[in-house]
Amino acid sequence: MRLLGQDGKLDIGLAENGKEMKIKEIISEQHVGNAPRRYQQASAGLNKFRDKRFADRIYELNRVMMAVASSDGSSPLRPEIDAESWAGRNNIAVPYTEIEQKMLKQAYGAVGSHYEDLNGGDLRSQEMKSTNKVSPVASKKKNRYGV
Repeated sequence: MRLLGQDGKLDIGLAENGKEMKIKEIISEQHVGNAPRRYQQASAGLNKFRDKRFADRIYELNRVMMAVASSDGSSPLRPEIDAESWAGRNNIAVPYTEIEQKMLKQAYGAVGSHYEDLNGGDLRSQEMKSTNKVSPVASKKKNRYGV
């Protein structure tokens, strides 16, 4: 294996039967197929997975890694996580002002993006109705001198 190319630039390569191969020739997405047996043998615990709908590889990786973090590996039960988050495979934009909301709508139209305003144009930030708005801490008591 060598690290520097003849031009002095970083170039990782492997020698195979006297022929030099570059890493990008070994792991390539230009060709669909199976990993050669010698690469499988050289990589312990090699797993390949994908989204059932071929939709979003990064999102699928994130969800799988969340499930891994929720698992102990010894329990026969699968970890209990939602298959998809509330945002799912959608990007989320959170404008703070009406002008920012208008800017986003113009941008969606410019790129042909489908969008859904989940709050129906309401940009106010409000506490949930279930939020305790009265402090559970007792108010400070004053002594007879007013202190």
